Amino acid sequence: MAALIRATVCSGNPHKLEEFHELYPDWELELLAGVSFPPEDGVTYYENALIKARYGRLVGPRDRWMLGDDSGIEVAALGGGPGVQTARWAEGRHVEKLLAALDGEADRRAQYVCELVCIAPDRRELRGTGVLRGTVADAPAGGEGFGFDPVFVPDGERLTVAELGEAWKAEHSHRALAARALRDVI
Repeated sequence: MAALIRATVCSGNPHKLEEFHELYPDWELELLAGVSFPPEDGVTYYENALIKARYGRLVGPRDRWMLGDDSGIEVAALGGGPGVQTARWAEGRHVEKLLAALDGEADRRAQYVCELVCIAPDRRELRGTGVLRGTVADAPAGGEGFGFDPVFVPDGERLTVAELGEAWKAEHSHRALAARALRDVI
């Protein structure tokens, strides 16, 4: 049986490919390999996802959908930051930097945001957005996930995303919510 969608994930990150395999098990997915991506200089997650997907459409296989994504965390006590600058701000030390920035802060509300853009072979541009609201814990807990997952407690939960695990994340994360929204418009 043929895959519903043949898509290229516009990233060089194999972890993202694995995550998209979980989100779209009926799609045929591959990474856009061997290219140098343009800078993510958009002012919104949507603009950055669009930059990746449009670049994929320019250099990637013509018969495949191009899937671009961007995501980040927005923290109330940091004025909504780091936002679209999350990866650069965190410098690979996501948990340590966030906990240091929130030291002594009472307001620990935060949200994960994800934008997905998929460009069809006929150049139609479709998008899906996902937001997961929660709070930042005082200390890390859990062994699954990555990034801020050890300190992010989703609204309605008592455990961090890293404690809730990959199966929970595949259903409820900001990326899972964006993936469902995108599937609904394809």
